[in-house]
Amino acid sequence: MNRSKAAGLPRRGARLLAGVLAAGTVVVGAGTGTAAAAGPGGAGPGSAAPGSAGACAGSGPLPRACAQPGDLIDVTLGELHPTQAVLGFDQVFYKLGRYGSDRDEAAGGFNKRFDDWCETNGQGEAASVGPGARLDDPASFTCTVPLGQETEKSIAPMKTAVIGPGGKLYLTDGHHTLTSFLEGPDGSARLPVRLRVTDNFSSLSTAAFWQRMTAEKKVWLRDENNRPLGVDQLPSRLGITHFRDDPYRSLVYFTRDIGYEVPDGATEFLEFSWGSWLRGKHDTSAYDLTSPGPYLDLVKSASKSMAALDADAVVDDGKTAGQLGRIAEWNGGKKETGGEFAKLSKPLTDAKPGKLAESLAYKATVGRAPACTTKITGVRNGPLTVTDGVTCVDRAALRGPVTVRAGAALVLTGSTLEGPLQSDRAAAVQVCGSSLTGPLVISRTTGTVRFGGPGCTANAVTGAVVLTGNTGGVQLAANTVTGPVACSANVPAPENTGRPNEVRGPRTGQCAGV
Repeated sequence: MNRSKAAGLPRRGARLLAGVLAAGTVVVGAGTGTAAAAGPGGAGPGSAAPGSAGACAGSGPLPRACAQPGDLIDVTLGELHPTQAVLGFDQVFYKLGRYGSDRDEAAGGFNKRFDDWCETNGQGEAASVGPGARLDDPASFTCTVPLGQETEKSIAPMKTAVIGPGGKLYLTDGHHTLTSFLEGPDGSARLPVRLRVTDNFSSLSTAAFWQRMTAEKKVWLRDENNRPLGVDQLPSRLGITHFRDDPYRSLVYFTRDIGYEVPDGATEFLEFSWGSWLRGKHDTSAYDLTSPGPYLDLVKSASKSMAALDADAVVDDGKTAGQLGRIAEWNGGKKETGGEFAKLSKPLTDAKPGKLAESLAYKATVGRAPACTTKITGVRNGPLTVTDGVTCVDRAALRGPVTVRAGAALVLTGSTLEGPLQSDRAAAVQVCGSSLTGPLVISRTTGTVRFGGPGCTANAVTGAVVLTGNTGGVQLAANTVTGPVACSANVPAPENTGRPNEVRGPRTGQCAGV
């Protein structure tokens, strides 16, 4: 879900006094340090921490399970659990293109990611950005609304979360923005941000929790083809690798303020509802979505279909076009040479390029994974040897050594590997959004070697990383490696795409500065 306007705040949220919170704790009760009584379905004092009477009473930082609707909580991106399985990748690519550009600074402003972070944090927009400022170091920049001086207006755009069983945090708004933070120039699972709590269901069992979330439509259980899926198919964490790409979700993003506008009191998952309706009207596969011209043609056609609907026409799941913000006149009543459509259409060479141009420019840097010939999911014990074709390991748990033979390819996505990974003269090796324990030795690969980089969420590796004699290009970006990293004779030399790796061990050879 991604909404630009909040559906009204609890009165409590407008009077909160925010502070810098310790991870795993929350300040509640408007700064009193005492949790308010739970609302219907919420967790009252004591119930948030079973067996601990009075856990939500007293002063000072309290367990996160004590948070009540309207409370602002400090979190890190790695703690958040998604409530949808798909994103519009092109929307994320727009943000990443903007975040990685110096265009804002060249125009005398601040990079957009600082404005977005301040807004998400309930603090307006960026007020000052020091040299070398980073999102993971909030002390390196300031926002227009200081901590403790938030208003209802500044809190309204904040992203939201529900407290689930065990105090787990389930993100209900902001999947695109927070994924962009994580994949951005200074992103990591440790990046801090504040969220607004909408509900506390921590006292419920896991089964009852998901029943409640589904009944209240706080979870989107459809895949990238609009087919139903179960809660067990939701990603376990943020990162573009962990989501599926829904081109209709991206399409709706680009039609905003052309065919629809986000209304006050917007319904949950509004953009996905529009996307569901557009599937029956427009075929995205008939357009080249890597080229501005055809993409703009699709946006124009789709947005005109949206604007042409009667306000009481049912769009999706009983919701009408009026409820979903159908615009009264296409493009605000302006010709396509004006209004929001003209802004969207501006090329990358313009002083203020359109969102679509920036999205497609970044999209062009995203490497494509080879087509799978074999797929592995679930738990696999024992050795895995890839002898030919392309083996794709998706959201799997591998326990044992993995070997990739000459001419074969491996794509490891959102998985865990307990054991060494070794390849020699492979066609390609791609590892994204995965956790690996054991040495990685990749040599003489003829195609691309990717460990992180555009469109490939960074990995966590415990063990040595050795890259030698690869000739198809090596991307080693934003990974966390506990162990030595040694690179030699790779042509061209490995690159980190502007996102250095965090290495807890010696770096040698071509990877000394990566």
